[in-house]
Amino acid sequence: MANMGALRSRTVLREFTISRDRREIADELLGLLGEAAPARTQVLGLGVYIWNLTQTCELVRMLKHARPALKIVLGGPEVSHELEGQEIVGLADHVVTGWGEVSFPKLCQALIDGPRPLMKVIAGEQPPLSQIALPYAEYSQSDLAHRLLYIEASRGCPFKCEFCLSSLDKTAWAFDLDRLLAALDDLYRRGARNFKFVDRTFNLKIDNALRILQFFFDRLGPVPAFAPGLSVHFEVIPDHLPDRLKQVIARFPPGVLQFELGIQTFNVEVQRRISRQQDEAQTLANLRWLVESSCVHLHADLIFGLPGESMRSFAQGFDRLLALRPHEIQLGMLKRLRGTPIGRHSVTHAMVFRTDPPYTVLQTDAVAAADMERFARLARYWDLLGNSGRFKRSLAILLGPPEQSAFCALLRFSDWLWARTRLTSGLTPEALVDHLFEYLSRECAIDADHCRSALLADYIDSGARARPRALQSVLPVPRPATRQSTPGQQARQRQHRASRFLQLGPTPQPSAPVAEHEEA
Repeated sequence: MANMGALRSRTVLREFTISRDRREIADELLGLLGEAAPARTQVLGLGVYIWNLTQTCELVRMLKHARPALKIVLGGPEVSHELEGQEIVGLADHVVTGWGEVSFPKLCQALIDGPRPLMKVIAGEQPPLSQIALPYAEYSQSDLAHRLLYIEASRGCPFKCEFCLSSLDKTAWAFDLDRLLAALDDLYRRGARNFKFVDRTFNLKIDNALRILQFFFDRLGPVPAFAPGLSVHFEVIPDHLPDRLKQVIARFPPGVLQFELGIQTFNVEVQRRISRQQDEAQTLANLRWLVESSCVHLHADLIFGLPGESMRSFAQGFDRLLALRPHEIQLGMLKRLRGTPIGRHSVTHAMVFRTDPPYTVLQTDAVAAADMERFARLARYWDLLGNSGRFKRSLAILLGPPEQSAFCALLRFSDWLWARTRLTSGLTPEALVDHLFEYLSRECAIDADHCRSALLADYIDSGARARPRALQSVLPVPRPATRQSTPGQQARQRQHRASRFLQLGPTPQPSAPVAEHEEA
């Protein structure tokens, strides 16, 4: 929108959620376009991603049926690679692959004024970043008050991890920092407080990272009532935190900084296989420092299903990462994004992927299809139990002492919960309390009073107000609810901070040993 140039005044921007009814979206767009006229060319551009491909394809089909003369242009990562055979590409009039800031306005101008373009697929021009208009003035006051604001300090990535589309980049390009900071200052003055930097490698250039961090540190203080506090998210290279960067990070109070650290795998052979460069010793040292010496909220990523990585190898990596105590561990399953080199391992490692979005791996030579399904369930339960921050005390009992595998303990519970409920969604905190109590006290033969005490403390700290069966005899009388104005991300961080360093003491062990799963 910011780069539409002479066409900007004739352009309208609209956003929709994927849960919205497609017919409603089509009707709204057709209403914006108004009545069709033979001499009037109308152009609709759609961003297509892995998560909205199916819905967008259905929308394009509806729009083309209702208004055949409408020119539909596609862009985005899902239609920038492997276009052959894609239904949505066949339905559309044009596709802009790659960067769109220059090529999309040019295409629109040609469609409206001529000469009409002859090619259906247009390779997007990559201009110098200095020639791209920054989009941040386009954020509305409603955006500033209620949404994370996506920010680019740089574009591209110098690393070649084969599961990532950024592996196709030759390098990373940084936006002019003075221009970017001026735009951020304008956003801040307008009331913006929630920023998410989408750079793949925020701390690649330390001088730039220091200036950006200092910009936000200088602005800590009183804020408007609709934005309770400053929140800034960065994707950080885990093995690249020099001392001068640590010195600035250590100055931030709790609740401001969130770092996403892509660990992905600790298996050195798998790292080599997928062209991933990672200094393991430095990564571990930096994680320990962030946990022990900073107030950063840490979100670490692991990927399951990488070529040649077994369940046992992944379990060892999970246990190593968990021992470092990041606030959240995102357990993702490998996806074969269009254009990424990861597919070159398909034959060698017997990798089978779903043919429909999100192209998740179904099996490899190291992990059978049934175990892929088991892991998908485990990842969902882990998000409810671990990443939510609601079950710190009871999770410590579930996962057992450090000398045992936490992953294996989690897998046993996951298998039991699935057999018990056949659910991975719709499990309320109250249902989880009851299931955890039953599993720990009956299946694991851990002292019931000890389990109930931990679950009670977790449940009260979480702020939940219903009455699980397992806690009805010990729950205090509920107090009147108070209105919370904290945004979801900050509330989640506060939940983790409130219970992160609780010490439970020795956990009573089951009366009979529980065998480890052979798969792990």
